[in-house]
Amino acid sequence: MSAVAGVPRAAVLISVGIVLAAAALVGLSVRKEATGTFALTPTVPEEVGTGRVGPRRVTLDASAEARWVFFDFSRGAVVQQPGPLDWDIAFRRFNVTVNGGAGFAGGAAVADLGPVAFDRVLTAPRTGWVRSDARRDSANAAIARWYEYGFTSHLLTPKPRTYAVRTADGRFAKLRFLSYYCPGAQPGCITFEYVYQGDGSTDLGGANRPDG
Repeated sequence: MSAVAGVPRAAVLISVGIVLAAAALVGLSVRKEATGTFALTPTVPEEVGTGRVGPRRVTLDASAEARWVFFDFSRGAVVQQPGPLDWDIAFRRFNVTVNGGAGFAGGAAVADLGPVAFDRVLTAPRTGWVRSDARRDSANAAIARWYEYGFTSHLLTPKPRTYAVRTADGRFAKLRFLSYYCPGAQPGCITFEYVYQGDGSTDLGGANRPDG
């Protein structure tokens, strides 16, 4: 029997197998522990009126690589086959866009507020808004890198940032991302928390109707 550096070949192969199996188990364990998951939010569009709504948590399935999932803040839900002005923000895997800019019908935009605590954002900003451009890219530049990618774990982890959103009809919301994983640690389920102001003002503080 041949040997490698004085060790029988069979023993080397067994050792390598044990190391690889252990690494796989550790990787799986890390993946399960590091990926917070939430149940999908039922799609029940309902006009929320002119009040302030939130903080509300939403989980939607954006795992299809060739299909955008559209969300409307004024109805607090995913909208199936929306009209040109019936949605504010859309998701496809980790891509995010809004209904405003070249190629879009609405006036939506995003402002990256940086690593500020969600609860500390009380008003929408006056400047810093970035619109989308359907002709150039599928993602809005201000919110495109909302995540960190772990090259060892291969996980997408939301950055601790808060974003302001101007909706398609000129109202305001704030949001932060909480997770990118479906139950079973499968990628593509976006979970975010938001507050929406339905009266057209920039007031995003407090909560009139908290919802988990």
